[in-house]
Amino acid sequence: MEHKENKETKELKEAKVFFEAEERDYRAEILELIQTETDEDALKEQLEEYHDNDIAGTMDELSAEERDRVLDAIGNEAMSEIVPFMEDAGEYLSELEAHEAADIIEHMDADEALEVLEDLDEKTRSEVLEHIEDEEVKEEIELLESYDEDEFGSKMSTNFIVIKRGLTVKGAMKTMVAEAAENDNIYTIFVENEDGTFYGAIGLKELIIARSTVDLEELIYTTFPVVYDKELISENIERVRGYSEDLIPVLSSENGKMLGVITSHDIIDIVDEELGDDYAKLAALGSEEEHDESLLQSMKKRIPWLVALLFMGLAVSAVVGMFEGVVDELPMIVAFQSLILGMAGNVGTQSLAVTVRTLGTDEDPDGKKQFGIIAKEMRVALCNGAAIGAVSFLIVGGYLILFGHYGLDFALPAAGCVGLAMCFAMMISGFTGAAIPIGLYRFGVDPAVASGPLITTVNDLVAVVSYYGLAWLLLLQLNL
Repeated sequence: MEHKENKETKELKEAKVFFEAEERDYRAEILELIQTETDEDALKEQLEEYHDNDIAGTMDELSAEERDRVLDAIGNEAMSEIVPFMEDAGEYLSELEAHEAADIIEHMDADEALEVLEDLDEKTRSEVLEHIEDEEVKEEIELLESYDEDEFGSKMSTNFIVIKRGLTVKGAMKTMVAEAAENDNIYTIFVENEDGTFYGAIGLKELIIARSTVDLEELIYTTFPVVYDKELISENIERVRGYSEDLIPVLSSENGKMLGVITSHDIIDIVDEELGDDYAKLAALGSEEEHDESLLQSMKKRIPWLVALLFMGLAVSAVVGMFEGVVDELPMIVAFQSLILGMAGNVGTQSLAVTVRTLGTDEDPDGKKQFGIIAKEMRVALCNGAAIGAVSFLIVGGYLILFGHYGLDFALPAAGCVGLAMCFAMMISGFTGAAIPIGLYRFGVDPAVASGPLITTVNDLVAVVSYYGLAWLLLLQLNL
């Protein structure tokens, strides 16, 4: 038995060594290759073995001279595949002559080209656009620019393959092969009617394995999911994501003709942007803040919410002032105020996060489901509040007796006041954390606007009233 265990241990160690040996630092390899290889043909041949994303990751570590040498070696067309992966693509293109940058842009998909052009300053962008000779590329960029940022048309790619309805399987394969040289999104082939309107889609696998005698019509999915160019992304992204398709066609809202596609990569980027926007709102920012924004821009985004929260905070302070008499007679209870406010804020933020996420992942929750969310959050908060309140009662009571040197006649009622206030404040916080975003949702407002600081301030108000109100009632009026 011991021999067997030793053998297994040895095999595991050997496997670990093997896998560790297999791990490669592609970034370091590419850097060394670019900095040491002097033959351009050899450099091009070896760089072709690496992924474009890995090459893009090394570009910011190269000198301007080294980047020029890479471009000379691989050419503008190959560089057009690398640029979309670069974090500082605009800065890189600004280093090049306008005609070189334009040539790289011409080889890119229109949506990627537009994204890179937006990173350029106005003067450089105009110069690059002037040097683009391909009118079709210009038209595609102008088309994407014509849409608002939150419309699907602004995110679509014009890289797709479309065939006419009525072809044979052999004819469809011939068209697909001919177009694949220019359009590499070939996993789904789209079909249009004679008048150019969208008809359906065919999976590449189904087309490849189909016999030539099969009627092409049998392979076409006429119920394939679509979006329209003018549809808002924020209202439809969950529906689109739910289909899990590599490509979703984008149709013209005016005539039903196919204009482009939303790729799975686009969907991932859009979801990331939506999550970033929601996160910014939950942090009480008007929109997502970039790390490289100026001081003034950052202030403009934060000041409005901070001013609103300031007045709400003043309201909380005013309520505390109303209980000045309670504080004068029972100064010790102030020590536990922050404890109750903090726990109430935490519960409210948890309920808010769960509710916003639920609303974001459900296309259209009805009133019954919305009520269910509020009821569940209240139940969870009440149960948690009862448990935390009981623990608080024991800890606060013990503290007042052992360290505060108070008698049982004061310590137990004071601890009970803290425990009850904790339970009540947490329950109400669970309610507000769910009810406020759902209320905003019902009025057509983004539920993420119910930011963490807003919920916390509302819950502070509730917690202060409940805590000092109970202290006034239990410790002063009833003389417990």
